[in-house]
Amino acid sequence: MAMQSPSSSSSFSYGFTYQVFLSFRGKDTRDGFTGNLYKALIDKGIHTFIDDNELQRGDEITPSLVKAIEESRIFIPVFSINYASSSFCLDELVHIIHCYKTKGRFVLPVFYGVDPTHVRHHNGSYGEQLTKHEERFQNNKENMERLHQWKMALNQAANLSGYHFSSGYEYKFIEEIVKYISNKINRVSLHVADYPVGLHSRVQQVKSLLDKGSNDEVHMVGIYGAGGLGKSTLARAIYNFVGDQFEDICFIHNVRENSTQNNLKHLQEELLLKTVGLDIKLGDVSEGIPIIRERLHRKKILLILDDVDKLKQLQVLAGGFDWFGAGSTVIITTRDKHLLNSHEIKDMYAVEGLYGTEALELLRWMAFKNNKVPSNYEAILNRAVTYASGLPLAIEIVGSNLFRKSIEEWKYTLDGYEKIPNKEIQKILKVSFDALEEEEQSVFLDIACCFNGCRMTEVEEILRAHYGGSMTHRIQVLSEKSLIKIGYFEQSCFCSVTVHDLIKDMGKEIVRQESPKAPEKRSRTYIC
Repeated sequence: MAMQSPSSSSSFSYGFTYQVFLSFRGKDTRDGFTGNLYKALIDKGIHTFIDDNELQRGDEITPSLVKAIEESRIFIPVFSINYASSSFCLDELVHIIHCYKTKGRFVLPVFYGVDPTHVRHHNGSYGEQLTKHEERFQNNKENMERLHQWKMALNQAANLSGYHFSSGYEYKFIEEIVKYISNKINRVSLHVADYPVGLHSRVQQVKSLLDKGSNDEVHMVGIYGAGGLGKSTLARAIYNFVGDQFEDICFIHNVRENSTQNNLKHLQEELLLKTVGLDIKLGDVSEGIPIIRERLHRKKILLILDDVDKLKQLQVLAGGFDWFGAGSTVIITTRDKHLLNSHEIKDMYAVEGLYGTEALELLRWMAFKNNKVPSNYEAILNRAVTYASGLPLAIEIVGSNLFRKSIEEWKYTLDGYEKIPNKEIQKILKVSFDALEEEEQSVFLDIACCFNGCRMTEVEEILRAHYGGSMTHRIQVLSEKSLIKIGYFEQSCFCSVTVHDLIKDMGKEIVRQESPKAPEKRSRTYIC
């Protein structure tokens, strides 16, 4: 039987059992507000979980209820006068906040007849009820820790934006909540990857950057690395993972390509349409800047700009932190770290390659649609992973090209790739090379063909003798565009210049194409 595909993970998609989970104190609101809210959600076609077994509850939350929480997309805790008197409700809330923090789930607190500050700071009835729990738990270390978790969960939930009802027409209040939830669940998720191997840990690492500072700050985070490492895939996963936490969301794909083909003003128009629903035709990018700033500076939005390669693109789409409302997040993917520095983005995530067991797992899924393969394929699979050198794009292309092929066909194909690089892989990698100035291109080809793995000082000295002037800046540009890496070896106390194997092959192929049949006519000879 085939193993379950890693693509089945709900972390990066909206494949939930329940769209909404209601947490409430039954004796306060079951037959009134919460019951009416539940009916309104169901009437709107929103699949909602409500616990019908309150009379059978014990003191601790049941495994089936934990499962329902984990399989829900949006949580609505209804904080009423006696909510904190229930150990069951408080345990529920702890699990809800855990899903909010670790899985990007959305929590919409509703304060029904209670002051939000009482929930947040444990005053009023909430303070009284927590004190009773504390008296009951005295001399029980485990339960005192449980009480601490309850207090933390109440504080964290009450710090989130929500709805407060103290007077007025209850049915209008419910209509407002249902409309808000309906808009959330009607958002379309992005396809992330057929086989999102290794994505979860990377998403968590980026999320740790998003969680820095206060909830009211505007965050800008850069994701950078060479072509084919999966920057766009990671950005799509984050979009699905945290999108529900924002008022409006916008993912602008392929900024590099689209700004060339359609002009930057069309990307500004796309941003305004997706976030505030403004359908406008701009005459020039200078018209779009004040409109974007005016319309978005009060909104909490998630904006992802994918594959940025020019500073101008950032200046007209996300020109400053003051363009966006409190709590907004802007994520930029690029091959060029220098762009992020130039835009004063301090929080950056360098995408690393896929190696070892993760690389093998992805290759198995691509080539066999299964993570279990015949044992006689293991050696050739390891050879293919070595060829890919950690580049997910290369693993996917090799795997799909060799789907259901024999071992002999695998050997033949890999032999060919090692002589003449795969065109699909080369096309992606060459984008960074094409963006270089002419002399920078020449320096890169020198390093790729002749100086890979050499000491930085030696490379600079040789190239300076050939080109004249300092080489430090040119080499730094190549590093910032993820074409080379500069590594420091503490034991030897020197820096070395290295090139990823497939990027090195790309450079050699550029030189080979200068004269495919007459090597002596090429500009360089391969040394490394």
